[in-house]
Order: sequence, then structure tokens, then C-alpha cells
Amino acid sequence: MAACEVCGNHYDKAFQVRTRDGVHVFDSFECAIQALAPTCKHCSCRIMGHGVEVGDRIYCCAHCARIAGEVGLKDRQLEESVATHRADL
Repeated sequence: MAACEVCGNHYDKAFQVRTRDGVHVFDSFECAIQALAPTCKHCSCRIMGHGVEVGDRIYCCAHCARIAGEVGLKDRQLEESVATHRADL
């Protein structure tokens, strides 16, 4: 049985994640995210999606980037499709 490199749990369903830095062993996605996902420069949450990169800084969303002083960034705008969907209800 492999041991998770984050929590140390020995688990028969542990899995490996290969990165350019090597091979990592985890017992859950939660531990993998804790070890490998970048952290938002503003709110410190783990970024499990694409995030917003500005130079060497990464944010979980354009809102956090703007709060941190970055300019010219936008999240995807979905208001029109949301409004259309709501009208269909």
C-alpha cells in the first residue's frame, strides 16, 4: 500500500500524479490539490481551474486580481445567457 505524501495515510486506492518535478502519491484529490494547486495571490484559496495569471502572479479570478491592483482583466461575461435562461423558466 502506498502512503499519501500529504497526510501519510496508507491507502490501497492511492494514485500517482506525474509532474515535471517528479511523481507524487496521494490518497485523495483533496490532498493532491493541497500539494499541487497554486494559491491565489489575493485570497489564498487553492486554484483548481485556470485562474488568472499576471506575470508571475496567479489569482483565482479577475475580481481578486482587480482587488490586488491588477488592471485590464475580465472574467467571462455570462449575464446575457443567464438572463435568457431565467426568461425561459
